[in-house]
Amino acid sequence: MTKPRFAPDRDEVPTLSSLGVTLHEDTIKYVYDPVALADSLGGNGIKDIFASWTVFVGAFAACMGGLLFGFDQGILAISLTMPQFLHTFPETDPSVTSSAGLNKGQLGAFLGALQAGYLADRFSRKMAIVIGSVWFIIGSTLQASAFSFSQLVVGRFIGGIGIGILSSTAPMYISEISPPNVRGALLVLESNLIVLGVIIMFYITYATRHMASDWAFRLPFTVQMAPCVVLAFTLWQLPYSPRWLALRGRDMEALESLSRLRSLPKEDPRVQAEWITVRAEAIHNREVLVAAHPSLQGMDWRSELKLEAASWADMFRPKLIRQTMIGIMLMFFQQFVGINALVYYSPTLFQQLGLDYELQLTLSGVLNIAQFTAIAIAFLILDKVGRRPPLLWGAVGMAASHFIVAAMIATYEDDWASHPTQAWVGVGFIFGFMMCYGIGWGPVPWTMPAEVLNSSRRAKGVALATCSNWFNNFIIGLVTPPMIQGARYGTFIFFGSFATLAGVWTWFFVPETKGRTLEQMDEVFHGHVAHEELAAKRQIMEIVCGEALQRGSAEYEGKGETEMVEAM
Repeated sequence: MTKPRFAPDRDEVPTLSSLGVTLHEDTIKYVYDPVALADSLGGNGIKDIFASWTVFVGAFAACMGGLLFGFDQGILAISLTMPQFLHTFPETDPSVTSSAGLNKGQLGAFLGALQAGYLADRFSRKMAIVIGSVWFIIGSTLQASAFSFSQLVVGRFIGGIGIGILSSTAPMYISEISPPNVRGALLVLESNLIVLGVIIMFYITYATRHMASDWAFRLPFTVQMAPCVVLAFTLWQLPYSPRWLALRGRDMEALESLSRLRSLPKEDPRVQAEWITVRAEAIHNREVLVAAHPSLQGMDWRSELKLEAASWADMFRPKLIRQTMIGIMLMFFQQFVGINALVYYSPTLFQQLGLDYELQLTLSGVLNIAQFTAIAIAFLILDKVGRRPPLLWGAVGMAASHFIVAAMIATYEDDWASHPTQAWVGVGFIFGFMMCYGIGWGPVPWTMPAEVLNSSRRAKGVALATCSNWFNNFIIGLVTPPMIQGARYGTFIFFGSFATLAGVWTWFFVPETKGRTLEQMDEVFHGHVAHEELAAKRQIMEIVCGEALQRGSAEYEGKGETEMVEAM
């Protein structure tokens, strides 16, 4: 039997009886009360994170892409100081690195993130992760075996494509398989593993730098492939995203996937209610797309290409522009508050505070450990305190830290030997910046883009946000080295100013998404059209559920209307 390519039209929706599904008597209660449905799936404590091993293992496996991202960031911090590396690749002189070939990794990641939306929608979130893994393995192989600068550049570009795909599709997959009560924590896993990857690779290169041969840098390039191989094979054992399956019209597979992910039988009313809501959302999204582009619904490749282009343009139309820009701007500020300037150039920044070379490297490693600790705290609290508070307070802490470090450098840089206490105050506030970043601006920009858009738009929205991350990462790599050399303490004023702007922007434009199901996000952003959306989805639910929903309407009349508006 040929599998459908899209969610069905209303008049083609299969009945429950034709699917062999009998609704539990409590299913309609949860359909009408999505808040109760979300609450019934558990709390937000540590035990709830591990309540479904399928979800946790799936999230952890997808986050291997974050580990690879961290490896890629951490591998250059010390490699660029190795005589063996500089002898083999003299073109990597630090004075030109930021504008030379090594930055092609970010450009490759930008390209990978750009294509991730299409791959995730066309082949599934899970298969897109596998494709990204293959790209990364090829790129790492080229880097590990490189004897010429051109091969190293090509390897970093190809590996970057893989990282771009992985960094974009992993949050999609995690958000779509996770229950709302622990979705934030599981999305933070990616940020945790990014920093863990930086730490692991930093200390691997820290250890291998004393090797006499060029294995001092080839070994780290080889080691970074290991998680990718594990990722590619582990994902084959994990379920597809139920929301992607519903988008493709594969209804029973979506039910089976939800049952497995929630560790509950298919007859459980919570599984059935979530399945009905996901199906209705998929059908509604398909109707909206058809209504917006009725002339582009043919099955030939030209129509598909035009529809794909039109779908990207839709992301910037009034109904979606706020969600789209939240993802793009979160990633913009994540880079422009100065995080990767510290990750890439922390030894140079510590040098400005008068520290010797070995202490510069030691503190650079400890700085990453501080960030990992902060993100681990975010892993535990994000579903309790929400997304906005860590962003707001994090921005305040980062701005204050930047400005204080700038003041220390401006006042004492000509005579650090006589002012060691002030130097260590500067070091302390650099660590303070890292803690504030790790609790808020490290994890949340990777979390929210995967939450704020509906299933049919999520892949493109996350792809655009990830493109923003990599493009701005590339810009930071270009401007930071000359700024450190020329502006010195002005570097911290520059990043502190953007941290201040990040807080102001968050206050006015970023909503709270804690505890909401993915199907509830339309209400968060479109309160003025919630009743119109409700009416359309209610009609679809009546078709999906048949007489069962109509029988339940009498019991839930009154409260159902209000709660369904909140849900939609």
